[in-house]
Amino acid sequence: VQLQASGGGLVQAGGFLRLSCAASGRTFSSYTMGWLRQAPGKEREFVAQITWSGSTNYADSVKGRFAISRDNAKNTVYLQMNSLKPEDTALYYCARNPIIGTGQANYWGQGTLVTVSS
Repeated sequence: VQLQASGGGLVQAGGFLRLSCAASGRTFSSYTMGWLRQAPGKEREFVAQITWSGSTNYADSVKGRFAISRDNAKNTVYLQMNSLKPEDTALYYCARNPIIGTGQANYWGQGTLVTVSS
């Protein structure tokens, strides 16, 4: 499996970005997909996940600001990030079967960098 994340960049506080993750493989629709992130000098942490049926879970720090979605026909998962804060600055990883509340997952790809300026 390969997970290719994109959409990161530099944005001012209060702004928004939309991350995308293109996955290879024919069984994408059966997996829970999600996002992890790792800020400079910190441990990797859980951000959000979406199950095969569309149920979602979020870290408390992003609840109400971020929205995860998926398009199984395109083997793609998205993370819409609104009202961004400087503390959201991190390398964001697309992940398969992320574990809620941890920075662990069954598999994750190369990250995309999000930088939020104050």
